[in-house]
Parts: sequence; structure tokens; C-alpha cells
Amino acid sequence: MRTHYRVVIVGAGTGGISVAARLLREKHHLRGDILLIDPATIHYYQPLWTLVGAGIVKKEESARTMDSLIPDGAEWLQDHVTTFDPEKNQIETSHHGRIQYDFLVVSPGIEIDWEKIKGLQESLGTKGVCSNYSYEHVDYTWDTLENFTGGTALFTHPASPVKCGGAPQKIMYLAEEYLNKKGIRDSSRVIFGSANPAIFDVTKYREALEKVIERKQIETHFRVNLTEIKADEKIAVFENLDSGESFEMKYDMIHVTPPMQAPAFIRNSSLADSGGWVDVDKHTLQHQQYSNIFGLGDCTNLPTSKTGAAIRKQAPVVVRNVLDAMSSHLLTASYDGYSSCPIVTGYGSLILAEFDYDKVPQESMPFNQAKERRSMYILKKDFLPIMYWNGMLKGTM
Repeated sequence: MRTHYRVVIVGAGTGGISVAARLLREKHHLRGDILLIDPATIHYYQPLWTLVGAGIVKKEESARTMDSLIPDGAEWLQDHVTTFDPEKNQIETSHHGRIQYDFLVVSPGIEIDWEKIKGLQESLGTKGVCSNYSYEHVDYTWDTLENFTGGTALFTHPASPVKCGGAPQKIMYLAEEYLNKKGIRDSSRVIFGSANPAIFDVTKYREALEKVIERKQIETHFRVNLTEIKADEKIAVFENLDSGESFEMKYDMIHVTPPMQAPAFIRNSSLADSGGWVDVDKHTLQHQQYSNIFGLGDCTNLPTSKTGAAIRKQAPVVVRNVLDAMSSHLLTASYDGYSSCPIVTGYGSLILAEFDYDKVPQESMPFNQAKERRSMYILKKDFLPIMYWNGMLKGTM
């Protein structure tokens, strides 16, 4: 195979495929000169997994084969990147050796750290221990809800960045409504244990969600981090992040959002900042040290929520600035930190949070998006997947 490409893109997830498709639409002469590197054979539309865990859609709807999504004109190398050598404009792969690039786009996503919570990995998918963050186990969330007969339903949010920061609470709202429908809500406690200081980071949506929590009578514990699961005893061990003290909580079912971090090959590279994330300028998305390297998506140190909606706004900025850099022009595109979190609050209701770096709402609809709406639920369930597969991954939106 070839060992030099004009543009090499590490990661064929949402960011990588979107950038490749946009580059090829903008510059036809790049056909055959863009390489996507990703070891995965299946590409997942992960926002659907909340709805899978709540019994609304089948998980198979979230999966497509990778080769069906690679844009025409780009090549796909199914391999792992092991090391970066930005001084020599090259990367090392597990099976295909060194590959050189003129420009590098880094977007391999985020790594789930299941083993960081003691007892989680071995108990996941059994004994009432669920997580919508695993394709393999997402069905078990629904199985557990269906078989729940009352008691304590515990939901957690870790002390780390996570992809789709609203997902840990979305499944909780759906579960609470389902328990109501089953007629066992009065014999159940619904508890949220979150490492964050509040239910949401943007005031307008935080206030709306606090009303949802009050209405649903959900018990909240903030600034607490799950450290261990004793599955046989159905005990969760938390650390209070302010006092450092540990405490235990009994549960009958627990939905765990696992800690996450940048992939190891990023963390251990010269592209990473002190936290292990790809170190990019928050507006241009150009690497702080290497001018021919750009990053986007969950692997970066951008101070905004890690969502597909954020990538939708980042991809055109990366493409424009890569093309500017190719032509030795000043970079003209700027990203304002836009992110969006469609927060499902029940079977048929949703708050559509949209905001920028300054935590200022950037709403795209001509109405108050902090209000729970059925129309926004339908947008998430039925229309956003279509827009994703047929628009975003094709480079048209």
C-alpha cells in the first residue's frame, strides 16, 4: 500500500468521516489522497443507545458497517495507530508500518475506562448492573427495567469528561416514567449520584431540569463519584469529592456511566496536553505546536461538551482551516464552542440544550428550548438519525 498521503485522518468516527466527506466535496483533486485509519469494522450512532436502554428502539438501528460509510474518494486502512512522529510528519501503525502525511487530522474519539470502577467490568450486564455506554450490554438496561419490581434505582455520572454529558440523566428520566407506567413508582426510589456540582452547566437548562427532578421526585447527590460496585451485595461505594470520605449506597438496579479518557496512543504522544487530550487552539482547532495537525471531537481538550452536535460545527472549521493551511493562507474559520444536548425527559418529551463556550444558549428554534416538548423528542428519535447518516456523514450538513 501507499505510504504517503496529502491528508491522513486518524479515526473514522463522526469527526473523521465528516471531515473526509467535506474535504472531498470541497476539493475534488484530493480524491485518492485522503486516508482514514480506524480499526473498527462497525460504526455506531451512539445517541440512539439511550432509547435502546429504554426499550424504544432496537440497538441494531444504531449500527452500520464501516466500509459502507467511507466517502468515495477516500481510502480506509483498518489498523491501529501506535505512535505519532510529528517532527517527521509520520505515524506508525500496528500492521502497516509508517505512513507519512502533509496534513494530519486527529479524531479517534474517547476511551471508556471500565476498569477504573472496582467490580464494574466483571459485573456489567448481570445482577442489575447496567450501562448504555456499551453496545454489547445496552439491551440489559431494558431487561433490568422490565424486570424491576421496586426498590432503589441508582444512576451515576463520573468525575471525568464523558461523551454526551446528558446521557447519564436521560435514561434516569425514562426509567422513572417507566416505573410510573408499571405502577411501581411509589415503591421505588430513583437516585442520581453525580460528580458534577449541579444537574447541568448552563443556567437556563439547569433551572428547567431542576423542575423535572422535583416533579419526578428524584433524589440527587452531587459532588460524589462512584468508585466500586459490590454486585453480590448490591452496594455502590462513592467518594465525596469535597470531603474525600467514602460512603455506601444500596441499590436494586444501577445504571453506571463509566469514567472516560483520551485513548492511550493519544495520551502517550507529543500531541497531548498535560491531561492527555489533543492540544488544539479552541477556535481554529489547529494543534498548538504543529501547524499541519488539526484535531476535533471527543479526543481534544476543547472546553465544551463532547457531543456529535459539537463535531457537526467543528468539522467545517477543520476543513476550511486545513484548506487554508494547504494554500499557505491565514486560517479563516473559527469555532465558538457550540454544543448541543437533546435531553430526553420522558417517553415523548425533550429539552433541547444548545450553547457555546460561554455557556450562553445558542438556540436554533424560534421558541424556548428549555421547555419540554414532544416535537423535540420526535426530532431526536426520528429525524436526527436520518440527518446523521444521510447528511453529516456525507459532508452536507
